[in-house]
Amino acid sequence: MKTLAHNKRAKYDYEILETYEAGIVLKGHEVKAVKTGKVSLKGSFVVIRNKEPYLINATISPYQPANTPPEYNPERTRKLLLKKSEINSLIGKSKQKGLTLIPLKLYTKKNKIKLEFGIGRGKRKKDKREAIKKKEADREMKRALKHRGR
Repeated sequence: MKTLAHNKRAKYDYEILETYEAGIVLKGHEVKAVKTGKVSLKGSFVVIRNKEPYLINATISPYQPANTPPEYNPERTRKLLLKKSEINSLIGKSKQKGLTLIPLKLYTKKNKIKLEFGIGRGKRKKDKREAIKKKEADREMKRALKHRGR
């Protein structure tokens, strides 16, 4: 399982409650671009329209700009592939107040490109500050243990 793209801001801005794995509908040249790492999940999100999930605002840069079709839009809406039972549970959960669907990472699994996204609740500034303090404290502890062992 090779990770192709990672949304670093997701876990900082949101508290992830549950994760899902979905296939993603791509065109041939987009598959090549994703596999070479020309993809960004920054600022993207998942929406459910007409009982179908879509990935919005994910940027997939052209693989070979000279050979890319002229009407190609790197930020086009892409359909996600999920089971009906998963979609129905997501519809109920996404309608709850304060919950959003956030893409976490894009990776390959058995030669298929998969998207891991989560149901998240937005963090407040106070929560973000606490997370930063905790990270720094852990870092300091590791440093102290590392220097102590010498």
